[in-house]
Amino acid sequence: MGTGEPGGGAGVVTGGLLELAGALADVLAVYDLGPAPSPTLVNVSENMTYRIDDAAGGRRWALRLHRPGYHDAAEIAAELAWVAALRAEEVVATPPVVANRFGSVVTTVRSGDALRHAVLFEWVDGDSPELGDTAGLISSFGLLGDIAGRMHDHAARWSRPTGFRRFAWSWHATLGPGARWGNWRAGVAAALPGEAGRLIAMLEPAAAEVERGLAAYGRGPGRFGLIHADMRLANLLVAHPAAGRSDPVINVIDFDDCGFGWYLYDLAAALSFIEHSPALPALAAAWLEAYRAHRPLGPEDLAVVPTLVLLRRLLLVAWLGTHPHSDAVPDAAAYARDTAELAHRYLTGTLLPDT
Repeated sequence: MGTGEPGGGAGVVTGGLLELAGALADVLAVYDLGPAPSPTLVNVSENMTYRIDDAAGGRRWALRLHRPGYHDAAEIAAELAWVAALRAEEVVATPPVVANRFGSVVTTVRSGDALRHAVLFEWVDGDSPELGDTAGLISSFGLLGDIAGRMHDHAARWSRPTGFRRFAWSWHATLGPGARWGNWRAGVAAALPGEAGRLIAMLEPAAAEVERGLAAYGRGPGRFGLIHADMRLANLLVAHPAAGRSDPVINVIDFDDCGFGWYLYDLAAALSFIEHSPALPALAAAWLEAYRAHRPLGPEDLAVVPTLVLLRRLLLVAWLGTHPHSDAVPDAAAYARDTAELAHRYLTGTLLPDT
């Protein structure tokens, strides 16, 4: 089962995540995993993800150890409630969650002076779709749009359980004073310390226009709701068709960032790290066409897409600045410089002129 998180090599463990690894043995002891479960580190990013093998029983799981301070146990339980509902109602396939010996889907242990949360999933075989050639990428974006449409339709009608609590991907939490992934200006400075002042001055008008555009668009019930918030090809696992089926099984993974946000933000998330692609208009069009099969879109919805694309791009600049170990992009400096060019296109109405 892949992790799908942006960047993060398995050989890099920093700060609190190193402390997090110390809780692994205590977490494994709370599950029925056979006499000698064997953990293998798969990914390090916001969280640490392990493959857990029970060689004697021929079983395998994926264990997610949560980064301290990112989500509390109630927020993680809310994420898993939506994942379970999507699977139970056959909206999309998702990896089943495995309860611990006490019947809880969230395991909490104490490591030092802090609490550490963990979730165990059944292992799902499959691979993320390759970016491939342009035609294949456009087709894959149609798949992403179809999945997002089904999930958003479910989210809009789903009766959330009592106590359901997830954060919001609002302006305040993305590029504003409460930015969850850090300040985008600091991200520019980390990538290009010698050019930061010039680039920030170029980006400030675009950031202000993004804020204005989102305020004008608003957060009405048809525009803002529960979203995946990281709906990229990397967060799909495509397995070979099951017995008696001609189509492959596609699991949606990594709901760790799910929360309340603009529905079309999931399109912006799909374009993460490839916003500069010449195929950008075709990718967005394929996503939107598939999405419309499930949810109507009006002129104001289409007009806000470039704003959300640049919102996500600036958010990723911030994320790269707070995750220096990430391998999400080959060159963070080039990514920051290209962001200024995208911001210029946004302000001149040429980023996605046909939406």
